[in-house]
Amino acid sequence: MFKKVQESVKKAAEPSPKKSEPKFESIPTEDEEHTVNLIHLIQSLSASGFEKLCKRLLTEIGINEIIITGGAGDQGIDGKGVVKLNDVVSLNIIFQCKRYKETVSPHHVRDFRGAMQGRGEKGLIITTGRFTKEAKSEATRDGVTPIELIDGNRLVELFEKYHLGLKPVTVFEIDQDFFKSFN
Repeated sequence: MFKKVQESVKKAAEPSPKKSEPKFESIPTEDEEHTVNLIHLIQSLSASGFEKLCKRLLTEIGINEIIITGGAGDQGIDGKGVVKLNDVVSLNIIFQCKRYKETVSPHHVRDFRGAMQGRGEKGLIITTGRFTKEAKSEATRDGVTPIELIDGNRLVELFEKYHLGLKPVTVFEIDQDFFKSFN
């Protein structure tokens, strides 16, 4: 989504090949703007504020008994919770929150996995940035505890899905075909 917004802004600055037909699709949409603005707002939160926000999101998703453990001496674990699969089976989830503007690299995933060993069956890293290709590979490497990755784009999608801090609005789209008949 971030790339799409950057490309839209770049295209809007380029001269149009045909002067007679306006290029409305080049203008960043309100939807794209809210994505960028939401990420910037979340990145501006304090570390503890971001952890509390992640706790709220994880609660909405269905993770229970969430405890924030972040802060000085957290040993790389920002929180833990429980996902109840059915009346008998549940999983302990360990998570880490990273307010990054850029990328999370594989060493962050490895360090987190080491910190969560013996504490949970599933790991989760939430970032406002992106994960490198290598970090994604490390998260799903065979023979180790799996770690789910939520990047900035997915974070926005989840905030939209659960209406967290966002109010849905009606947006109108221009029907170009309708106006062609008036030329």
